[in-house]
This record gives sequence, C-alpha cells and structure tokens, in this order.
Amino acid sequence: MDDVPASGASLWQNIVGWIDPLCGHLGIFNWFGSEAILSCGDKGWGDDIATGIVVTITLALATMPVGLLLGFLLALGMRSQEKSLRLAAGIYTTIFRGLPELLTLFIVYYGAQILIQAALAAMGVDTRVEINAFVSGMIALGVVSSSYCAEVIFAAFQAIPRGQFEGGHALGLHRGQIMSLVVLPQLVRIALPGITNLWMILLKDTSYVSIIGLADVLRQTGVAVRVTKQAFLFYSIACLIYLVLAIISSVGIGFIDRWARRSEVSR
Repeated sequence: MDDVPASGASLWQNIVGWIDPLCGHLGIFNWFGSEAILSCGDKGWGDDIATGIVVTITLALATMPVGLLLGFLLALGMRSQEKSLRLAAGIYTTIFRGLPELLTLFIVYYGAQILIQAALAAMGVDTRVEINAFVSGMIALGVVSSSYCAEVIFAAFQAIPRGQFEGGHALGLHRGQIMSLVVLPQLVRIALPGITNLWMILLKDTSYVSIIGLADVLRQTGVAVRVTKQAFLFYSIACLIYLVLAIISSVGIGFIDRWARRSEVSR
C-alpha cells in the first residue's frame, strides 16, 4: 500500500522535472551543461537563482493585492464626506509616499517586532517574537504601494462623470450596486495604466528585501558574486531576469487592458 503514494510522488517529480522552465530537463539553466557555473546542481548556481526568481515573483504577487485593497479603501476615504476620514487618508498617503521604501522596510522589520514584544510584555506574556522577512517585506511594500495606489484610484474616481452616479440613483440602484455595476468597470479601465506602472515599480522594489535576508534574485546573485568573484556575470543575469519579468508583465497586462476595453465596448 505504501508503494502507491511513493509512485504518485515519483510521477509528480518527473512531471515537475519536465515542466520546470528554469531547472527542469529542458530548463534554461540546464542549457549551459551540467558542469557550467549557471547549471542546476551542486556545481552551479542555477538552483539558487531559480529559487530567488520564485521568491521575487511570489513576494510581488502577494504584495500587489494588499496594495490594491488598501489603496481602494484609502481612495474611498479621500472621497468621503467625513472630514476626519479625508484627513487620515491624506496623512497616510503623505507619510508613506514621503518615506524611502528601504526605511519603511527597516521600520516594519525591526520596529514591528519591538512593538509586538512590548504589547505582549504589557499583557504579561514573556516570549520572543520574530517577524518573518517575507511577511515584513510584504507589509512594508504593501503599505508603500497602497499610498500610490490610493492616488491612482482616487484620480480614476474623479475622472468618472458625476452623471454616472446620478444615473444609477435614478435607476433605483443602491450604493453597492452603483459601485459594482456602474463605477468599478470604468474605474478598472481608467486606473489600469497607473496600476501597471505601480506593478513594475513593485517588481523592482522587491529587491530591497535582500537586505533583511530574504533569498530573492538580488540576494542569491549577490551570494554567487561573493563566492565566485564574477560580479559582472551574475549582476548582468540579475538585470536580465528583472527585464524578462517586466516584459512578461507588460504582455500580460496588455491582454488585461484589451479585455477591459472590449468589455467596455460590449456594454
């Protein structure tokens, strides 16, 4: 009976070995040969760089929804008739657009641990808390990205004619229906170019997390540089990786943009 799970795991490993575009049987890093410095395995750095690529992409994909959600809520606060909400949203965006991303990362990574430790100590809990570098990077980049997303989404709200809201009210739609059926489709189309730029910036800003120990592309190539002393080679590879990710992102966002425009025309 134990052979069934083992055979299933072996089959899955074989499938992954073929479809892995980086270190699989047909993977890019295996094109250099098993003895090359960029090969996957004990003699090359392909595995390490491939891991860094996965970490970079995962961090960017995990951070973008945080930035978009917080940015949307902040944009609603900036449009609110409540003066305190407008003031709070304005202070938030001003602070995190004014602080360097690296400084925000340090504050979250080191400061959040101190605050949580102090809060636990005040409750009589004596334990040491450490925040994961990935989580710290996601939070720090998320709040910075949200401050810029808020401005993009707020500008998109302002670009929607007032008559769209009034027309929804005239049709008897409540506020939630007006937002989901009338406003959001137009908001996505108007805000998409700005959000595209923010995604590209976020993709590059993930390199900051290498400073706090997260094994992203820049950190893995930096380790390879220190060991092999081939700085130009590995930093050129890092540049190429970021450029390829940016090109793939541009193509993907182009498809989304065309889909959004077709949906708008069909309406």
